[in-house]
Amino acid sequence: MEKDAIRDLFEGLRGEFDINKPKHGHENRFLEKLNTSDKALVDNKKIINFNWKPFIAIAASVIICLGIFTTINAQPEVMDLASVSPEMSETQDFFTATINAELKKLNNERSPLTEQIITDALNQIELLEKDYQKLKTDLTESNKDQRVIYAMINNFQNRIDILNTVLDQIETIKELKTNNDEPKNTF
Repeated sequence: MEKDAIRDLFEGLRGEFDINKPKHGHENRFLEKLNTSDKALVDNKKIINFNWKPFIAIAASVIICLGIFTTINAQPEVMDLASVSPEMSETQDFFTATINAELKKLNNERSPLTEQIITDALNQIELLEKDYQKLKTDLTESNKDQRVIYAMINNFQNRIDILNTVLDQIETIKELKTNNDEPKNTF
């Protein structure tokens, strides 16, 4: 049945087909046109498919490197006691270790009775730390001026003094508390 439908189709189109032979050189002319259109398509694809990604990546890398370079050069190294001399480095390490130990003791003594004293002491320590940061900048700008070095050492000593004073006050509060809590023997 399918063969009859196909036969009927071709029978209906009879006489409409171009059955003349093409002119001499038709195949060569066709191949020429085909090749020129292929070249035009290839050239268009090259223009359209130009890959910008490597150039963008290179530009981004250059910008990042330039940014890092300017950031590093713009910020001078801030000096502290450790950068002055090996002896000052030992001094700074000693003060830092002592302050950290005293802060641990202070935090271990926290209670409702001592909370306000500890908070005030930590606020004073924080102010001294801010002053120390300014002194570090001054040390850098003054090229290791002895007065700035003495001020930095004094800053460390003030922090330790505050912590020791607060710990002494806490001990006094504890003693008063235990004395007030003990029953009084009246005979």
